[in-house]
Amino acid sequence: MDKDKKIIFSAIKPSGELTLGNYLGAIKNWINLQDEYECYYCIADLHAITVLQEPKDLRRRVLEILAIYIAAGLDYEKNTLFVQSHVPAHSEASWLLTCNTNMGELSRMTQYKDKLTKTKENESIGAGLFSYPVLMAADILLYNTDVVPVGIDQKQHVELARDIAQRFNSTYSDTFTLPEAVMPKNAAKIMDLQDPSKKMSKSDDNENSYILILDKPEVIRRKISRAVTDSVGVVNYTDDQPGVKNLIDIISSIENISPNDVVEMFKGKGYKDFKEYVAEIIIKELSPIQEKVESLLANKKELEEIYTEGALKASREARKTLSKMKRKIGFLPVRY
Repeated sequence: MDKDKKIIFSAIKPSGELTLGNYLGAIKNWINLQDEYECYYCIADLHAITVLQEPKDLRRRVLEILAIYIAAGLDYEKNTLFVQSHVPAHSEASWLLTCNTNMGELSRMTQYKDKLTKTKENESIGAGLFSYPVLMAADILLYNTDVVPVGIDQKQHVELARDIAQRFNSTYSDTFTLPEAVMPKNAAKIMDLQDPSKKMSKSDDNENSYILILDKPEVIRRKISRAVTDSVGVVNYTDDQPGVKNLIDIISSIENISPNDVVEMFKGKGYKDFKEYVAEIIIKELSPIQEKVESLLANKKELEEIYTEGALKASREARKTLSKMKRKIGFLPVRY
């Protein structure tokens, strides 16, 4: 580990296929951070099973996401890329931290509260959904993480990790670095193509609502052609035209230009030209990634070597923190 660099931890959950929103809002930004920070990027398969997963699909998605990480530009020699369940310290540390977490804290977490309001009378909520924010805290704290790049919807989880860390430090003496949630300036928040009032999500039932990183060009063109706009007919960057604004954000993020520059490009042009342009720049951005992913998935042995090496590197660091936690709590040292 490079002691002169601050540490970043972030992860994506393999509970569905990755979208353009995942790429522009997270992965593309991670690439920009990999030279400045010591980075741990994992595939959070333990988090995925708070909802029942089809085993073969879960295995496929984990490999696909790892391939996407690498194909998008994450250097596995600079970054620690690993699968969460391959580092047992995450599960063990999660239990130790659960015993230092209050029920009230978990019941106030947004995703649990949202699920509670949507649950029908005869339905039940799995305990994993209630307690998984502690696992997320363990993910972060095990690596003495300084910075967690998040969207606004994940900031609450980092705040909980800080609260848990402070409580543990106060009870047992300084053990954890207190992480900071950072919302990167260049990370785009890409919205639903059919309902631009909500974030693009891989779990949406309407396939026209999102673009997948691995969508074929003809699929991307079709989905963008069906994207919601409005009756104004003029390309403006305003909250009064949320559908158009969202498509401008996509162009702006891919081409690294300002929204005003995009508006200027389409002055005097209609939505047809605008949408065709959006589709083509998405295809241009994603096609090389798709080709590299296909190549990586054709050689699974290489991916296995990468995630094995990543897990070994992550485990070395995680075990140091876990051993410190156990010693401070009062567990006898293991002698075998």
